[in-house]
Amino acid sequence: MSRNKLSRVMLAVAVVVAPLAAAAADEEVLRRIEALSREIEQLKAQVRANEDKAARSEADTRAVAQRSQERALDRWLTIGGDYRFRVDSLRGETRPFTDVNATFANAQNALQAQFFANPDAANGAALTGLMGFAQGMNAVRTYNDALAFLGAPQNGQLLQGLGNFAVPVAAYKPKNETLYTNRLRLDLHAKATQDVSVTTRLAMYKTFGAQDADAVTNSGAAPFFADRVGVFDGTVGHVPSSSAVAVDRAYATWSNITGRDIWLSVGRRPSTNGAPSNLKLNEPRPGNGGTPSLLVDYAFDGMTLGYAPDIDGFPGAYGKICYGRGFESGFRQTPANALQDTDMFGISIVPIDTDKLRVWTQWNRGFHIFDAPKMRSTYFGDTTPRADLGDIDWFGLGAMGTIKNVGPGNLNLFADAALSITHPNQNVSSQFGFQGLLTGGFFAPEAPTRKTGRAIAVGLRYDLPSRTKVGFEYNRGSKNWITFAPAADDLWTAKAGARGNVFELYAIQEFGGKAVSSFGSKAFFKLGAQYYDFKYTGSNNWVGAPVRISDVNGQFSTLTPLKKAWDIYGTFEVKF
Repeated sequence: MSRNKLSRVMLAVAVVVAPLAAAAADEEVLRRIEALSREIEQLKAQVRANEDKAARSEADTRAVAQRSQERALDRWLTIGGDYRFRVDSLRGETRPFTDVNATFANAQNALQAQFFANPDAANGAALTGLMGFAQGMNAVRTYNDALAFLGAPQNGQLLQGLGNFAVPVAAYKPKNETLYTNRLRLDLHAKATQDVSVTTRLAMYKTFGAQDADAVTNSGAAPFFADRVGVFDGTVGHVPSSSAVAVDRAYATWSNITGRDIWLSVGRRPSTNGAPSNLKLNEPRPGNGGTPSLLVDYAFDGMTLGYAPDIDGFPGAYGKICYGRGFESGFRQTPANALQDTDMFGISIVPIDTDKLRVWTQWNRGFHIFDAPKMRSTYFGDTTPRADLGDIDWFGLGAMGTIKNVGPGNLNLFADAALSITHPNQNVSSQFGFQGLLTGGFFAPEAPTRKTGRAIAVGLRYDLPSRTKVGFEYNRGSKNWITFAPAADDLWTAKAGARGNVFELYAIQEFGGKAVSSFGSKAFFKLGAQYYDFKYTGSNNWVGAPVRISDVNGQFSTLTPLKKAWDIYGTFEVKF
């Protein structure tokens, strides 16, 4: 074949084959593109799967962290408390009186000795008469019963003869130069649900070198004041006694009821150390759970229903209804004078409650007031309520506020005023010589009459930038003033219930340094002095009529009448 012919044949083949080769090449490219697309889609799916897995893992991690945080102790349980070491130097001046308990004991011992020395009929009759007199006293229940009992010839003669065995106590100056006390309190606040919580305070309060309350009750002699005769239900953990740990507070609170600022609280509630006593105690304001310290300072078991409306012009306003039980009488007995439960009912209205100003009004009524609490006393032995003496109304109005930048510091001020009105019934206390609710003297019953008492309390505290706080307080109570404050933080007697004048000056020096916790922890020293100038007997005692101190001169009395008293004290306190 010639070269030209071969060229033409090859050209013809190329013309035919080229399109076929191109088509084959295109098909291969398409296959590769399709394969690559599938790989890309697989990679995308894998990336999306990894992203979804990472998102789920992150969500699970957040959920676990949230559950862990919700379960963390600091989310539902708050623990705090305080420790206090205190030293007091106490001095006083008494008035002369005749010790009732010592007189009866002397008469019994003397008549028993006479009878054993000479067991004749006369000595036997004298001893029997005294025993019958004591038994007959326990049967006296009402004012008319007391008149009839004392009017009986044999009892009148015995009373006259009792003077032969009288134990007079001359005026003296009691003192305790160094009284050391330890107090430890632990606070726990637990949230059960979003709106339900439980608050608890455990307390131990004792004197150095003792496991009883004798150091503040004048052990071995007639006590000075009714609220310091011993430790009872309303004062456990507030009057020095022993190293036993007591439940001072334990109550549950249900908040935000029906989606409003309404709360219900029930249990052993915070009815002690209320405003304005928080200034002297160097504690924050007690909030809407506290009570005015001039009216109530008593560890009550009870309940509160409160509401805080949002009212323009009345910032922080709230009101509450309070109920407490001071004595449970148990099963009712058959006599007409059978004991009843001692209850307290109150209404509190606080129209303003801000950092600058707090104003409060309060009305309380105590029903079926007992003549003596149930307690163990070194001097009186075991006491228990024996008579329901009637009711008492209390009315209070007060305010406290802060004026900032007064000179280099801030000035805190307060003023409080109160009334007490007794509503005695016909009952008298047989264990206290037929005395009633602020009526009658020992063996001198008085017809029940309503008595009105008045009290005021004013004070200030100046806070300096150096963490130094200087305060002054003044209390005055009238002849018939009676409050319900045996748990107050005063050793002689609750100054809120003093019938006379009480002056107190104190200085607080807080430590420097940053607090470790965020719950208001701090440490400080306090130095203070109290002076009591009593005008009438019976401070913090609702049994028996008060007597002007200057007129006390040998009368029968179960308590030592104190004319003046001083207390110089110092503390080292740590709040954590």
